Amino acid sequence: MQMETNLEKMVLRIGFLGAGSIAEAMLRGITKQNLLLPQNIYVTNRSDDERLRELGSRFGIRSTRDLQEVIDNVDILILAMKPKDVMEACHGMRGMVRPDQLVISVIAGVSTELIRKWLQIDYPIIRTMPNTSSAIGLSATGIAKGRFANDDHLQLAMGLFESIGRVFVVPEAELDVVTGLSGSGPAYIYYMVEAMEEAGAKAGLSREMARQLTVQTLLGAAQMLSNSHEEPEVLRKKITSPSGTTQAGLEVLESYDFQQGVASAVLRAAERARELGAQFR
Repeated sequence: MQMETNLEKMVLRIGFLGAGSIAEAMLRGITKQNLLLPQNIYVTNRSDDERLRELGSRFGIRSTRDLQEVIDNVDILILAMKPKDVMEACHGMRGMVRPDQLVISVIAGVSTELIRKWLQIDYPIIRTMPNTSSAIGLSATGIAKGRFANDDHLQLAMGLFESIGRVFVVPEAELDVVTGLSGSGPAYIYYMVEAMEEAGAKAGLSREMARQLTVQTLLGAAQMLSNSHEEPEVLRKKITSPSGTTQAGLEVLESYDFQQGVASAVLRAAERARELGAQFR
């Protein structure tokens, strides 16, 4: 299958099969970047008409319960349903996918080989793991090609996901770790922010002031990590004076095994991704 890989020179039509949070985040990012014409974007799901109407109205895209209509009219099929639903959905799509279409999965834990087997196709499949920061063009997306995908397919998929953030090509075997680290990662950050805001409010700040200070602190730290060539350990030590306020706070985090807790969360999420795929084997 030959496909032009420069998205700016294409009139691509894409279809989302599934209308959950990651599909919405991607739709928001794609439409905000004006990457594709809204009328060239389709979305469908299994049973939630209200959700389809909501997404269609919000983004000006085509929403329909007619799966055949979506598959017949798109160049790229994005599988975005829940892991528990993907096998049944693929079985229902057998004989509908064309060899000139590219299938892209954003489903945690489910390999390209499983999808290929369920669809009964020897066509190109790309597996990805974006995160919900897609909505603001700042996703960290891991991406890997399946057995029948070539470099052109990979470049095409990369062009799509680069419109909503940074893309990192990895072997498919590493995508479960990507899921645990960056796919689930925003939730860990939000969880920490909840705690920081709550602490600021308890100590006497208004909720709004606690929110603004926390968010700006997070933005500044992220920019320091992005722009500095120094390791996070070095940056941490630069603001940790002996017997100072930061040291006092870090000692409390250490008493709760903070670093081990975060590391264990990443590893457990990665393990859960592997479990989601293993249930089908």
